[in-house]
Amino acid sequence: MDFVDYYKILGINKTATPREIKSAYRKLARKLHPDLNPNDKDAKRNFQQINEANEVLSDPEKRRKYDEHGQDWQHAGEYEQAQQQQRQSSNSRGPRYSGAPPEGDFSDFFESMFGGARGSGQGRQVKYRGDDYSTELHLELIDAYKTHKQTLTVNNRNIRITVPAGIENGQTIKIPGHGGPGINGGPNGDLYIAFSIANHATIKRLGDNLYTTADLDLYTAVLGGEITLETLNGKVKLKVKPETQNGSKVKLKGKGFPVYKSEGRFGDLYVTYSIKTPTNLTDRQKALFTELSQL
Repeated sequence: MDFVDYYKILGINKTATPREIKSAYRKLARKLHPDLNPNDKDAKRNFQQINEANEVLSDPEKRRKYDEHGQDWQHAGEYEQAQQQQRQSSNSRGPRYSGAPPEGDFSDFFESMFGGARGSGQGRQVKYRGDDYSTELHLELIDAYKTHKQTLTVNNRNIRITVPAGIENGQTIKIPGHGGPGINGGPNGDLYIAFSIANHATIKRLGDNLYTTADLDLYTAVLGGEITLETLNGKVKLKVKPETQNGSKVKLKGKGFPVYKSEGRFGDLYVTYSIKTPTNLTDRQKALFTELSQL
């Protein structure tokens, strides 16, 4: 497997703080979101890459393993266990030495655990890691708004997962150990789930923010008033200022989309007003408009 430099993908240094990692990810997520790059055939792949990089580097333990073991970071637990077992074996049965075990001895042992071409030289069966599985889960935007359970059927096996609120369209998450079974006692592979989130009829999502349009009749736009707005979290009442102009926007703070893995935090909802000109006016109404225009 080719080495993937997660630091390079996010455009940060290896000394980056958690806050710098989060800031870099959010900036790139807004820039590379597939919805904003419909003509870029690589947009989905690039978006998945920055999600994967953020998933690893924002987790302190995963980041430590990645920094120490590079492309083999996902096998760090087995690797470190193998080192410990090799040291114990050498201390009890073979010549004593300090530091890492001799390269030939350790590589045989490592290959026996992770599917190398050679065994340990002692008749031990080679252990092979199971295959990784990939699947796609289709959701409506309202489904991604709240944390909920989903049951997937993968390779004739039902797997129940928890979908966290705020999951992004195109984002991929890993379910460790739910891939193909290992051989000769080797570890199972992992399951990778790519999320495909459909557009909403009236509400558009960009990152953690939501955007919608609210129709205003001419009278409310001129005189002010109150309207009821349908959101993903139910109906809200919105006060309209007098003399509101067509195309003007208001921001409803905290009424946007949930922030991924940040319980209680939400983006904002931006509402654009669309003023509707009245039609089918009566003669009396037309006369009043004529009178008004002459004042």
